[in-house]
Amino acid sequence: MAGIEMRKINSGKLTSAGYDAGSRALRVQLSDGSTLEYVGVGERVWQSLCASASPWSYYRDNIEEEFAARRISAVPPAGRNPLDELFGKTCPDP
Repeated sequence: MAGIEMRKINSGKLTSAGYDAGSRALRVQLSDGSTLEYVGVGERVWQSLCASASPWSYYRDNIEEEFAARRISAVPPAGRNPLDELFGKTCPDP
């Protein structure tokens, strides 16, 4: 599945998506740089996402709400430690 071909989709926070029919896996990349993978997604859902006039809305209503996601990668915003949000920043900046 590492070789899923991603298609550019600029709609809302959705920047690209790809699908592997053999494993029924859908990958989406969001504008924050994170990549999510959904398994058990039918090809019809993938085709509908690609054909949608508003892929972001379709994703939110029909994929994000219906399938469990597994985070493949995350890219923290530049200059920020992703743990700061989780645990709170304890030391002041110098």
